[in-house]
Amino acid sequence: MNGDDEKVLDTYRSFLLLSEISGEQQLSQRELAKRLGIALGLVNSYLKNLVAKGFVRVANFPRNRYAYLLTPKGFAEKSRLAYQHLSYFSGLYTVARQDYLTLFKSLSAQGVRTVAFCGIDEVAEIAYLSLKEAGLELSLAMDSEGSGRKFFDHPVVTPAIGLLSGNHRIVITSLKRGGVLREELIRLGVDQSRICMAEGRGL
Repeated sequence: MNGDDEKVLDTYRSFLLLSEISGEQQLSQRELAKRLGIALGLVNSYLKNLVAKGFVRVANFPRNRYAYLLTPKGFAEKSRLAYQHLSYFSGLYTVARQDYLTLFKSLSAQGVRTVAFCGIDEVAEIAYLSLKEAGLELSLAMDSEGSGRKFFDHPVVTPAIGLLSGNHRIVITSLKRGGVLREELIRLGVDQSRICMAEGRGL
């Protein structure tokens, strides 16, 4: 991932955090980490940064519980980031949709009928639409972060757990963590021929 991608990812995560905090529920750091599918330590780091910038304030509740609330400045920042990412993700959607459709049609031509996803984020949702269009089915959703969530009715499990269920053809469906996830799968003993990545202008 180059510096521009890192910057986009950084501001996107800030936007997601601000969006979650602006809701009616009072969420703990652990709850925020689970909702966003990122590490607890990373959530802590982002929150400290947002508090330091005056976008978020911390409220203390009984039983040593903290709640995070958006300041007026934070609401303005959330709106700014929403506009900024709208153009980026509309472009990402178009490219990723076509790249994954090409990949899944190729797999279908090889006789593949079901695949496992590894890396569950916004790109995985785009990949799922292309998967259905190509007439394939999702057998398994894996991610080393955020396991326990649901992805289109599939429970998200860690690769170590998911690989126990059989020799799936595995498609990497994360733009930001693709390389790391591929390395993890290989480290867990997956043959490289079973790992697929969409190749194209945006992935």
